[in-house]
Amino acid sequence: MFLSDEKVFELIKKYGSPLYVYDEKILRKSCKEMHDLLPGKNLRVNYSAKANSNIELLKIVRDEDIDVDAMSPGEIYLQKLAGYSSDKIFYIGNNVSKEEMQYAIDENVLVSVDSLSQLESFGQINPGGNVAVRFNPGIGTGHHAKVVTAGKKTKFGVQKDFVPQVKELLKKYDLNLVGIDQHIGSLFLESDSYIKGVESLLEIAAQFPGLKFIDMGGGFGVPYHEGEGRLDLKELSDKLDKVLDKFLADYDNKDVLFKIEPGRYIPAECGVLLGEVYSVKDNYGTTYVGTDLGFNVLMRPVLYDSYHAVTIVKANAGEDGEEVATIVGNICESGDIIASDRQMKKVSVGDVVAVGNAGAYGFAMSSNYNCRLKPAEVLIDKDGCDRLIRRRDTFEDLIRNFV
Repeated sequence: MFLSDEKVFELIKKYGSPLYVYDEKILRKSCKEMHDLLPGKNLRVNYSAKANSNIELLKIVRDEDIDVDAMSPGEIYLQKLAGYSSDKIFYIGNNVSKEEMQYAIDENVLVSVDSLSQLESFGQINPGGNVAVRFNPGIGTGHHAKVVTAGKKTKFGVQKDFVPQVKELLKKYDLNLVGIDQHIGSLFLESDSYIKGVESLLEIAAQFPGLKFIDMGGGFGVPYHEGEGRLDLKELSDKLDKVLDKFLADYDNKDVLFKIEPGRYIPAECGVLLGEVYSVKDNYGTTYVGTDLGFNVLMRPVLYDSYHAVTIVKANAGEDGEEVATIVGNICESGDIIASDRQMKKVSVGDVVAVGNAGAYGFAMSSNYNCRLKPAEVLIDKDGCDRLIRRRDTFEDLIRNFV
């Protein structure tokens, strides 16, 4: 919690509930940590903007000299509005149409394809063009099966055994392979799996002389549980440095650019989600704290069984005591649970629940399910001033696209 109790209620009164709040100083600190990961190497950081694509946050990330990944034409559109030039955007498509590829090509954005058939499609619409290929190194990791993005049971990437077929298609369409990339999964706090994935990717890279860049992917985790240890960036840096030195000793292009793709690491800890308590009840031995934090506002717990630390901000300072309770939202689904059987301050109607590490995959995954309105987003700038960076939905927004 980077907000005082007084500030929490001030923001709720000013902007309403539920409410996403971001801290600029924390966001910039995370950017700098990634920027400085490999000080002795030719490194660029590509922020995976699917984690949080608010334009004002994108502007801050760009100001920290960090490039950006796009997963859709919509993300390319937003990133350009945030001031990114085409050469700073990397489009990493997955099972996309020729029309989507053409949009990126027309915007002069480099495209990465992640299957042989997608490479064929790209060659058909852009023969002689530059392209990147996403490989699956056969190694995956992640905090949940649904976020493991490499290995033998995932839809992503070209199997590493298909290098000959990739070369055939490159030759067939006179394509210039400028880089290769991977992403093995999300939210690792121990670096061994990531290092193994990088080693496997470099084995693939060695079969493609003259690459301009090698994108090692990301998945850098932050601690979501209380007392959980952080990812040791110094240890990760040391291990990567040795692996890359070994690769460079034999590779033909000593100036090849290395990229990393930290997604959640950059915005996760700068965000907190605030919601009001509207009911407290006991149902057959379980205490339920009812809030406006439905899974339309924060999807991660219901989608991944994800854990977020929660803080109860008391409306009345004189109330004390603790209890074990389950925090739920206002969606008509039994799975609408933010936190199950947590030890917490005794809760009363009018209190506020603050959900930590909500800056990544929070608002980005929100919806209008149950015709609920998406919340506002607020930025606490480096001077400590708050300002609205996305307004709350209105009822009119629910019917904006009806014809």
